[in-house]
Amino acid sequence: MSPKRKQNGIHRRDFLKKSSCAAIGYTTLFSSLINMKAIASAALDKQEDSGEYKALVCILLNGGADSHNMLIPRGQFEYGEYLTTRSNLAIPQSQIIPLNHAPVDGKLFGMHPEMPNLASQFNSGNLAWIANVGTLIEPITKNQYETNTGRTPLGLFSHSDQMKHWQTGRPADRSTHGWAGRMADLVQSQNNNPNLSMNVSLSGTNFFQNGENTVEFAIRHDGQIGLRGYDLENNYHNVRNEGINNLLERQYADVFEKTYIDTFKQSVEGNAQMEEALALVPSFDNEFSNTRLSDQLKMIARVIAARESLGFTRQTFFIRINGWDAHDEVLESQLEQLPILDSALAEFSTVLNQMGVNDNVTTFTISDFGRTLTSNGDGSDHAWGGNAMVMGGAVNGGQIYGNYPSLELDSELMLPRGVVIPTLSSTQYFAELAMWFGVSQSDLFEIFPDLDNFFLPGSGAPIGFMNQTA
Repeated sequence: MSPKRKQNGIHRRDFLKKSSCAAIGYTTLFSSLINMKAIASAALDKQEDSGEYKALVCILLNGGADSHNMLIPRGQFEYGEYLTTRSNLAIPQSQIIPLNHAPVDGKLFGMHPEMPNLASQFNSGNLAWIANVGTLIEPITKNQYETNTGRTPLGLFSHSDQMKHWQTGRPADRSTHGWAGRMADLVQSQNNNPNLSMNVSLSGTNFFQNGENTVEFAIRHDGQIGLRGYDLENNYHNVRNEGINNLLERQYADVFEKTYIDTFKQSVEGNAQMEEALALVPSFDNEFSNTRLSDQLKMIARVIAARESLGFTRQTFFIRINGWDAHDEVLESQLEQLPILDSALAEFSTVLNQMGVNDNVTTFTISDFGRTLTSNGDGSDHAWGGNAMVMGGAVNGGQIYGNYPSLELDSELMLPRGVVIPTLSSTQYFAELAMWFGVSQSDLFEIFPDLDNFFLPGSGAPIGFMNQTA
């Protein structure tokens, strides 16, 4: 780094992000700049363009989901361990929805009673569970953790750190570049649209989709896209819009000003293209429930329906769902949250099948961390390993992958208060999705630098839950 750049303390990309909220005072207008447009369309494309469309849909259960009440052991002995450990947080055995699967280490499982549609997705082979997955730098034993001889993720049990690690795939540092952003840096040029990022967010700015040369294109669940009020006609908006247009039409000598305006112009052009394309696809209004999550997934379905006119062969989508940090009333919270998740994902799957693209879209869940198996009185607290879902036609569904641990409090993977040490790394989980998306095995280790602690190139798939030929 040159002395001048170090003294100034700001890079071109940082300038754009900061100026989008400060320049000229149009905060609500210019905030779309950092959310909508890849700053440079040049990508490090190392893949052959197959022309086949593929999309990843990431659902962040923000706050740390109590996923051991979502995937539940139902065999008599295993349920007894679960009941003893979970105490007043346990789901009654009679209410568990059985899953049809081959026994996993002799164990049978079921799902929360408020997840009947997703249980059906599992039983039909369209959904799989990834058991006991969490952020790991390297495999670690209970003894290594207790004696501080094994490396653990930075900020373990911290919401901000763990949520970032799940989105970046780099638990050894506090990176701001997400693994979808790094993938986009590699494959963005496969798409034929320089004005729109392949990473589309329904939840604003996020780490997951932020790369070196790529940022997310942010849209709203209610269908609003672009600069709010820019196309309205009244005295106030006309004066404001004229001022904005004058700014866009000026010639700028300063490199920061020119970059800002050029990027803003491209975002406006991208907004216009998106609106035009969405006007020509179905609304799907009768296919989804009236919830925010259903509206978000409906919007994603519409963008996928417009993929050809928009020039996309690869896309990622991101949704953040709040409300999973249940330190109290965890059972009541799940009774409220899980039916919404259950219905919305099932509706999304139905529409994807109607569109004929279910094999091309993979939806998966992440969360900050699992939660303590023991009760704090009426809820559960921050923990480590948990369970995740992955859904789609390319998923080798109807199976539970990984090692669902014994839930006895003195078991070999159990830390105090029922904190479970994960046995699958989140980077294994993500690497398998990235391979299906089209990232080569050699590039996987650029995106996930700790992956070689869990997976060797040329040894098949990191876990095996994706049909890599689909």
